[in-house]
Order: sequence, then C-alpha cells, then structure tokens
Amino acid sequence: MRQRGQLIFYGLFIFSMIMSIVFVYQNHNLYSRPIAQIISANQEDSKQVTDEYGNTDEKYTQSLTAELKNGKHAGKQIDLTNEYSFSGAYDNAFTSGDEVFVKLDENKSDSGDFAGDITGVKRDKYVMIMAWVFTLALVLVGKMQGLFTTVSLAFNIILLSFALDLYVKLGMNLIWISILLVILFTIVSLLLVNGWNEKSFAAIIATLLGTFVSVGVVYVVMLLTSEEGLLYEEMQFLTRPYTLVFLGGLLIGSLGAVMDVAISISAALFELYETNKQISMKALTASGYDIGKDIMGTMTNILLFAYISGSIPILIVYFNNHSPLGFSLSINLSLEIARALAGGIGIVLTIPIGLYVTIFFIQRKKAKQ
Repeated sequence: MRQRGQLIFYGLFIFSMIMSIVFVYQNHNLYSRPIAQIISANQEDSKQVTDEYGNTDEKYTQSLTAELKNGKHAGKQIDLTNEYSFSGAYDNAFTSGDEVFVKLDENKSDSGDFAGDITGVKRDKYVMIMAWVFTLALVLVGKMQGLFTTVSLAFNIILLSFALDLYVKLGMNLIWISILLVILFTIVSLLLVNGWNEKSFAAIIATLLGTFVSVGVVYVVMLLTSEEGLLYEEMQFLTRPYTLVFLGGLLIGSLGAVMDVAISISAALFELYETNKQISMKALTASGYDIGKDIMGTMTNILLFAYISGSIPILIVYFNNHSPLGFSLSINLSLEIARALAGGIGIVLTIPIGLYVTIFFIQRKKAKQ
C-alpha cells in the first residue's frame, strides 16, 4: 500500500512538472505585450568603443527575423535590430529560438515584414525549469519533507511580496511588518518541514529569541555609535528612511542563519535522547555545546560569503575605475559586513538559547513518560 502511494505521488509530481513546463512554452496569449520568437540571427558588424574613463568594449549589431506569437498579428514576421556588447552588462546576444518582448512599428518594412524594437526577454520557461530542478532535488533527497520545504518556500515568497506591497502602498511601519514576517516565516517553515512536535517547538522559540536578541544588540550599538561607519549609498534611490529599511532587512536576513542553527541543535539533541533515553542532561548539554561549536565557524563564514558575494560586480566597477581600495570596500561593504556581523551574533547567541530551550522540552517530554 505504501509503495502504491509513493508511485501515485511521484506520478502526480512528474505529471505536474511536465504540464507546467508545457504551459509556459505555450502561454504567449496570456501576455498583453507582443512576443516574438527569433527565427534567424545574423551579425552585421562590430566595432570597438572606448568610454571617457578609457574602458574599452566591443559592440556588435545583429539583424534578426522573428515570428510574432500573440496579438492580432500572430504568425506574422517582424524585422528586428539588436545591439549588444562583449561585456553583456545591459544587453543580450540572441540566437534562433529565443523569445523577446517587442514594441511594434505598424509600418511595414521594405521586405513586407513588420519592424519593431526589442523591449525585454521572455524568461519564464527558464525560471520554471530551474524551479522544477530545485524542487526535484528537494523531493529526491527529502521525500515528503522536501515537498513541504518547497511549499513553505513558495508560501514565504508570496507572504513577503504581499507584505512589501502593503508597506509600499499603505506606508505601514516596516519594522513591525518585518517582525510579523519573521514570526510567520519561522512557524510555517519549521512546522511544515519538521511537523507538530517538541523538536519544532524548541526550534521555533530558539529561532525567534535568537533573531530578536541579535537584532536588538545591533540596534543598541547603532544608537550608541550614532550609526557611524554605516554608509547607505546603495539605498540612495529609496524614498524611505534608510535606517528602517536596513533594520527590516536585517531581521529577515538574520533569520535564515539563526533558524538553521536552532533546528540543527534541536534535531541533534532530540535524536540523542531518542537513541538513549537514559542519557543525562549534563551529557546532552556537553553534546549541544560541541555541536554548536562545530556549526558556529562554518555558518559565520557562509554568512560573510553570502553577503559579500553580491557586492563583487560593483567592486569590480570601482577597481576598474581606479578607486582607492579602502574607499571601495567601505562604500560597498559597510552594510554587508554589518549584516554578516549581526547574523554572526545571532548564530553565537542561538547556540546556548537553542541548547537550553531544547533541554527544557526534552525534560518535559521525559517527565510525561
């Protein structure tokens, strides 16, 4: 019976995957903007360009023929011209089969085809494929837990989009929105993935305490130092208070690392207890600290790499324009380093918090037996 259920589950999973991919390949009529599929692409010429700072690049011009896939002119051909650079910073080279959004020129070209301009690239099919590859990997490794992880991830993305929409349109307080999001993200993610049990409850409490305490410490430091050293240049186009946006992002950003530490400690200690119900609380505490020390170093480095990696492209731009090393690093990495430090504080604090919260739940479970 169980094997039959698994076959049905995997059959439905594969069917959903195939149908969704087929759908995004055939969903042109759902778009209001004209979409064209490239039939042929020919490179016309190339030239070397140099900007005012002495940076050189190669510019190419393509002559494209494409078929319109939606709208009243569906099936008709359109002539397009595409300019792209070797660096590919703001443009793309196109090949046969690529799909693009276009702006039509209703006047016919000399060849009798429509003409127009490319306004964007249709990438939904690639996003769908990558999403299913990710989901398939989760399901193959985690089975039902992997599926619930995907569900929780989708729910969190929708919830975050809804919350940010509320903030932008209604001007609600971003800090309170972020606090509510942290609570919901934690509860939904841990209960969906690990189920309704003491292990999840311990991880939820440890995660919330670790996140709020770590961000509270950072906020106190910001008040005491008057935010000296925090450069908000990357937020210069925002029309919202920089500090509130930074703290809101800090709450959500710290949550990931703290949650990972909390569930790792909770799961490990509960596994030790289930394996040997006679184990002493002293031995559990010692094991918990050993686990925490092993997690601490790797997780702190992961946080640092994750935050700093996003700044590599802009750092290259600064270095390429001969900006001083100290200035380039401080102007681009001050917020990233602050985020990494806040996450590191959360990791360190969550180890004892998660340890003693988990031991409390183990003792309570032991008393009931």
